[in-house]
Amino acid sequence: MRMRSVALLALAALGATIPAAPASASSPIDSILARMTLPQKVGQLFTTYAYGNDATTPSAENRRLYGVDTPAEVVAKYHLGGVIYFAWTNSLQNPRQIATLSNGLQAAATGVPLSISTDQEHGVVTRLPAPATQFPGGMALGAGRNPVDAYRTGQITGRELRAVGINQAWAPVADVNVNPANPVIGVRSFSSDPHLAATMTAAQVLGLQAGANTAASAKHFPGHGDTATDSHTGLPVINHTREQWQRIDAPPFRAAIAAGVDTIMSAHIVVPALDPSGDPATLSRPIITGLLRGELGYRGVIVTDSLEMAAVRQKYGDDRVPVLALKAGVDMLLMPPNMQVAFDAVLGAVASGELTEARIDESVRRILTLKQKRGLLSGKPVDPAAAERVVGAPAHLRVAQAVTDRTVTAVRNDAGLLPYPRDGKSVLVTGWNSSAYNNVAALAGALDATALVTNLPNDAKIAEAVAAAQGHDLTVVLTSRAWDTTVADPGGRQQALVKALVATGKPVVVVAVRDPYDIAHLPGVTTYLTTYSFTGVAMESLAKVLLGTTAPRGRLPVEIPGLYPYGHGLTWSAR
Repeated sequence: MRMRSVALLALAALGATIPAAPASASSPIDSILARMTLPQKVGQLFTTYAYGNDATTPSAENRRLYGVDTPAEVVAKYHLGGVIYFAWTNSLQNPRQIATLSNGLQAAATGVPLSISTDQEHGVVTRLPAPATQFPGGMALGAGRNPVDAYRTGQITGRELRAVGINQAWAPVADVNVNPANPVIGVRSFSSDPHLAATMTAAQVLGLQAGANTAASAKHFPGHGDTATDSHTGLPVINHTREQWQRIDAPPFRAAIAAGVDTIMSAHIVVPALDPSGDPATLSRPIITGLLRGELGYRGVIVTDSLEMAAVRQKYGDDRVPVLALKAGVDMLLMPPNMQVAFDAVLGAVASGELTEARIDESVRRILTLKQKRGLLSGKPVDPAAAERVVGAPAHLRVAQAVTDRTVTAVRNDAGLLPYPRDGKSVLVTGWNSSAYNNVAALAGALDATALVTNLPNDAKIAEAVAAAQGHDLTVVLTSRAWDTTVADPGGRQQALVKALVATGKPVVVVAVRDPYDIAHLPGVTTYLTTYSFTGVAMESLAKVLLGTTAPRGRLPVEIPGLYPYGHGLTWSAR
């Protein structure tokens, strides 16, 4: 497969052009580098978080972690190249607050504007809260099969991020999810099919970058799609052969590179066929420099996944990891567990000769080139009032709903229950619920139905749901990772709930609102759909399909082993 052809096909549909690669040197960048001290250069390599909803808010957590009180002081102390936002750092509350924080942090940056970033993948990994526009996530877009939808998702996401001063999205996920038991990627991936994943990855990169001037990041290289271990808590080993890697894992990254992706994020995984040393890819020179830089020809910024994750810390200490990552060929170091230790370690490696200042300059130049490319060196602040108008704009919300309407997948309708004619009949919506989105209530509201949240129910809650189902004409039960009876649902409580509801003999519709694989563990279910997401737009789209006002158009972007092939999907005429 020629990945530039994939990118070109996406571009032809979108009417965009692949941007030219930036020049390797630039006089403004030379000037900036020439006046930077070594600590300032080292600071440019780091992106981390700080606590506080504005730049000057003191936080005991900042004092504990960094020895200073405010986010602005954290930026200034370490000459940070970047800051990453999370809800748990109080960084993401509303558009005006985020924009004000971004402006305050940029004012604190010493000489070079910041890369400000967040993980706005959508679906199960969504950082910006409402009123930000919510899309359904990677696998849902894969079910929709439309690269224009992936482009528009990236474009609108990027525009809203830039409005609040965020210039780097840690998205899209380029992993090819070929393992149904993958505990960390799953619906974050577009597909188990390398070609579909490549097409959608390229389209979303273009949407973010060409459509919104926001840096994209293809992650997690060399491919996290066939893991059974979560790299946040353990060190995954992927036993793909090199031929399998070329055929399965590489295509989305090749497509992203062909589309001009600004950054690529490394994975904390071991792939013995690519590097037999046992080092995770983040610390592997054969993978980062030999494969990504050499064989794939990537010239942009390479960033680590979070250095707080267990997988990258198992073999080496926190003082060695950042140095080894730089020696492997990485440019940007994300979220070290101890900022002072990491910062001193890099400075110490230069002092000892393990790293040269020329090597530091190489990465700083790439980072500065990216900042120049995205217009950050001008230092222009964002307008908090404009942010309130852009984020969650009605036109954006309409696009998100239309995109999501094309993703709901009807997998089984053996009893012919759907579309469901209301005709005064009563409906119960029950099952798993996200506290962030209240998806049970959202769907119940859209259906004018009764809501009963069970989550992972005990026997008493199952009995309550059964009694409620017996008093209604139809029950819609929502599941989330019901297949995972080890971590997500110990004891299989969702499976027990569905079994009990089916045993009532009343009509039951099961909807997987996350992984589509739940049906393989739910015997006796005759009506089954999947939305891949539990966002508000996903529940609205689901309601339309259930009632027949919209026909289901999604097709499985993955195989459900032993049951349904890749590409399966039922449809019916809209009423």
